[in-house]
Amino acid sequence: MPDSKTPRSLIIAMSVLLIAVGFGGWILGTANPRSNYPSDTSAEAGFSRDMQTHHQQAVQLSMIIRDNSTNTAVRSFAYDIAMTQQQQAGQMYAWLELWGLAQTGESMTWMAGLLPGDQTHADHGASPPGGAPSMSSMGMATDAQIKALTAARGQSADRQFLTLMIAHHKGGVEMAEAYLKHGNNPIVTVFAEKIIMTQTAEITALTQLLDQLD
Repeated sequence: MPDSKTPRSLIIAMSVLLIAVGFGGWILGTANPRSNYPSDTSAEAGFSRDMQTHHQQAVQLSMIIRDNSTNTAVRSFAYDIAMTQQQQAGQMYAWLELWGLAQTGESMTWMAGLLPGDQTHADHGASPPGGAPSMSSMGMATDAQIKALTAARGQSADRQFLTLMIAHHKGGVEMAEAYLKHGNNPIVTVFAEKIIMTQTAEITALTQLLDQLD
């Protein structure tokens, strides 16, 4: 009978529509690229924040020696480091913006447990084995060392810069290696591998420059 069939067909049609809408919403939800972005506490976020800070100091040290040195090789090397690390810092800044995350956060917590016997933040003292290291343990120059480099000239400045940058690069390599143990983002992984490759090579070149100084 027509009257009895109409409600049934409407019910079936509405049911199909609701299922389709629900399935479409699920598809859209899973296709949303933000659903796969790193979280605020991820190794990707921590690495991007801390390596930015690390790179920014390398740029600072490099620009200081560019002004204070008369050694062409040292000045050229410093300029290359400054340009490369400024560009890489910009990449990490852009990642955090894309991921919708703050540019700053609690320092080095993403490395907790990766280095046995690490030191935690300077104001907290030593941490038990497995704690988070401090940025200073990653080769960061102290305020006093930066002040001394700023005041130095000639070969004294060259020696200070090369010594500081070798330690700084070693810390950067260690941070990148830690990310490879702790993170899984393909883009950040390639970036960390590039840091390890380039800065390891630069450590060798910086050491040779230091050895050549009278």
